[in-house]
Amino acid sequence: MFDGYDCGIRYADAAVGRILDILKAAGVYEDTAVIVSSDHGENLGELGLYAEHATADEITCRIPMIIRWPGVTKPGHVDEGLHYQIDLLPTLAEFFGLKPHPWWDGESYLPALSGSEASRSSLVLSQCAHVCQRSARFGHWLYMRTVHDGFHLTWPKEMLFDLEADPHETRDLSAERPDLCAQGARIILDWQDEQMLASPSDTDPLWTVVREGGPYHARGCGKLYAAYLEKTGRENWLPLFKEKHPEEFE
Repeated sequence: MFDGYDCGIRYADAAVGRILDILKAAGVYEDTAVIVSSDHGENLGELGLYAEHATADEITCRIPMIIRWPGVTKPGHVDEGLHYQIDLLPTLAEFFGLKPHPWWDGESYLPALSGSEASRSSLVLSQCAHVCQRSARFGHWLYMRTVHDGFHLTWPKEMLFDLEADPHETRDLSAERPDLCAQGARIILDWQDEQMLASPSDTDPLWTVVREGGPYHARGCGKLYAAYLEKTGRENWLPLFKEKHPEEFE
């Protein structure tokens, strides 16, 4: 699996290189802004997941954002600030002297492209499809709350990770740092209040999925999954499964 993933990265790197070579051959490389990004990351063992992007964590939600813009970006600069993907459009709008649309939620981080400070104080990450999870990213901390675990039984309701010391999220510190858990929970709560007040609808996508019975793959198939656990020699998980998802056995 890791070899396949590495090959994918190598292939993408070569493809980008071909594009840059074409721009250089055409004589427009120094007049072209190049932006490389993505839609999500990929767990490679973090939180017990492989080749999956099913969580509201750093691994899934931190995406590539590489910008080379002659005359704008500072060569070699690495921006460590916190930004949303939706912040890119207002950033481009500010550069071109355009007013952002009042409906846009993003905030420009144009100064960061030239090496200045421009960062949000925190981010809220959501996962409403594979699992129902919401997290707060602040400082070098990641605080996670799981509402529906999508049958990933080892996750507690709260998790806290020090991403500086533990970038692969292997040590849950929630029991040791309840103060930081409280800070993360408040960030999420304040964000939810802001979103609900700003929206013309009173619908929260995460809670819509919860009311529907949880993630689609884990909805109403608990007995089938229990049989699969027995069939594959993992019946030791059944008591915890039934404890965490009694609704599947009613």
